[in-house]
Amino acid sequence: MTQPHLGLIVPPAAGAVPVDGPLLYGDRIRFSARGLGLGEISTRGYTEVIDSVIGKALELKAEGVSAVSLMGTSLSFFRGAEFNQQLEAEMARTTGLPCSTMSNAIINGLRSLTVRRVAVATAYIDEVNVHLRRYLEQSDFEPLALEGLSISDVQKVGAVPTQVLVDLCVKVFEAQPGADGILISCGGLVTLDAVQEVEARLQVPVVSSSPAGFWDLVRTAGLDARSPGHGRLFA
Repeated sequence: MTQPHLGLIVPPAAGAVPVDGPLLYGDRIRFSARGLGLGEISTRGYTEVIDSVIGKALELKAEGVSAVSLMGTSLSFFRGAEFNQQLEAEMARTTGLPCSTMSNAIINGLRSLTVRRVAVATAYIDEVNVHLRRYLEQSDFEPLALEGLSISDVQKVGAVPTQVLVDLCVKVFEAQPGADGILISCGGLVTLDAVQEVEARLQVPVVSSSPAGFWDLVRTAGLDARSPGHGRLFA
């Protein structure tokens, strides 16, 4: 059987495949990535690179991938839900491939776990959190407490410790009662361990950007996205 080959458009210039892909799917799926060279996690940074997305998608098509995802949550939600859908449609139209975005991934993940009222933990500065709240509301979710780590440095997000993420999830969940689940937003955060710990501690489902991005891309490609042991989304 031929190994599936899927494409990722990622914010950092280096274009490395995020660690979650191999951890979740091992040798079952091959991933290739192209980097956008995002300078900072802010509206200014997104505006500088967003027009490069289609070109990167075409590069991945030329490499032989069978589906493509824009693996940057805030890159695809910062202009709202309608823009995100237009971007996905343009990626698909231009490449002729099934395409998605990480903003679609978090929405699809929350819906699959029947989460509507959501506590939100992010890496973002306040400006980006405002965009995320608007995007969730436009997508028919009710974001309750929402708090970020105020990180704008693209490289620093990957170094956030698991315990910091767990503590932030607990804080937003307890700040406003009634959440059906938790969203951890920012594709640069390394969250698989935090997701499992928070789900066990709080007994609610957790959707996190990067794992959800891989789950959504694999499903978009028509493949089995399960990966037992990595949280409720992958069960």
